Parts: sequence; C-alpha cells; structure tokens
Amino acid sequence: MADVRRFFDASQPQTLQGAVMLCYITAAFGVISLLLGAGIGIVPVLLAVGGYGVANEKRWGYLLATIVAGLYLLSVLWLVLVSRDFALVLTLLFAVVLMALLLHPQSRHYQRIWFR
Repeated sequence: MADVRRFFDASQPQTLQGAVMLCYITAAFGVISLLLGAGIGIVPVLLAVGGYGVANEKRWGYLLATIVAGLYLLSVLWLVLVSRDFALVLTLLFAVVLMALLLHPQSRHYQRIWFR
C-alpha cells in the first residue's frame, strides 16, 4: 500500500491536531507579514514544513516544529520586551500555545510511540 500524504490527520490526539493547525496559521501570517515587509525570515516556511511532518507522523517533523516554535517563541518574546509593543502580545500568546501543544505529555507520548 502506498504511503498516504496528508496535511491534517484527524486520528492524532487533539494536542497534535491543534499544533499542526497553529503551525499552518502561524506560517500563513508569517508569509503575509513577509510580503508586507515586516518579515521574520524563514520561520514561516519551516513551521509549515514541520506541521506537514507532524501531520504525516514523521519524527523529523515533530523535532523541526518543536525547535522552530521554540525559536519563534523566543524571538517574539524578545520583540515584546525590547520594543514594548503590546500589539505583539497576541502573537506571543499564540507562540506560547503552540509550544504548549507540542510539548504536552499527550503529544510527546503519541509521537514517541507512533512517529517514524
């Protein structure tokens, strides 16, 4: 049987489903901000690739999404602290939620057992 590729896997735990959706949403907003000139580099592309890997139960996708989400969280936190621009607080909230979903015990347990 051929290996099925998907952008979203409804059979995964809700924590991983939410993480995949947030990876895609963050990547979409990142690309929009990149097109508007306030870009954050390659982070949006890497988050989308990581989310795709998680949706296809690839261990490299989980690692990539976790590492990039952590770097994204740190960069947004740094921007909030340095610029004191509280409009970024919502972005910071989404970054925290993404990290929480990826590092949730249910997500880690599922990826440890099922990801290849």
